[in-house]
Amino acid sequence: MISNFPWLSRGLAVLRKDLRIEFRTRYAYSALLMFAITTLVTVSFSVGGFLAGPEMTDIAAALLWIILFFSAMAGLSRTFVQEEESGTVIALKMAAEPEPVYVGKYLFNVVLLFSLTVLVVPLFIVMLNLSVVLVGGFLATVFLGAMGLAGASTILAAIVAKAGAKGSLMTVLAFPILLPLLLGAISATRTALGGGSPEAINTDLLMLFFYNGVALAASLLLFEYVWNE
Repeated sequence: MISNFPWLSRGLAVLRKDLRIEFRTRYAYSALLMFAITTLVTVSFSVGGFLAGPEMTDIAAALLWIILFFSAMAGLSRTFVQEEESGTVIALKMAAEPEPVYVGKYLFNVVLLFSLTVLVVPLFIVMLNLSVVLVGGFLATVFLGAMGLAGASTILAAIVAKAGAKGSLMTVLAFPILLPLLLGAISATRTALGGGSPEAINTDLLMLFFYNGVALAASLLLFEYVWNE
């Protein structure tokens, strides 16, 4: 069945390759996890006692996505950097077209971010003593937000891999591009935590859905030029 879609089958091959490398080194996931846990513990000890009231849901929603954003920047920049540093980028260019490479790298980032959110989000709720009123809307927000972070970060990682200052450049480039996603995710999270109207969170979820579509389509169109540069 998958063989009928060459992009998908070759993209899954790239995904399997990256997962095998990550299981051996655990570099990207360790960077994601350590940054997230360290920040989460710091936030919990610093402001946890002040987030008990319902009026503080704005701060809690913003803190959650700040943690996820900077955690993603700490680990996802390695997506293409490891290819450049190990010298396998030429072999990868010869083995697959640009689009399957992007699909595989995108799916790899999605796996990393989903595994991170499964650990961090429940810890965030428990450590800050929060209650989720709209559970379905909250889960949809986390899902779409993680997908959007992975989609935009993948194309940015490809650009950063060819630059000199790889570490600092990723966050600088990502923030203005991901700002609409972060604002929508914060707004939806605030509504889910505070128990706002379902219509309000549906508007934010629709915006996140379209952001994912635009980011993925634009990345697929631009990736060939970035990859072959």
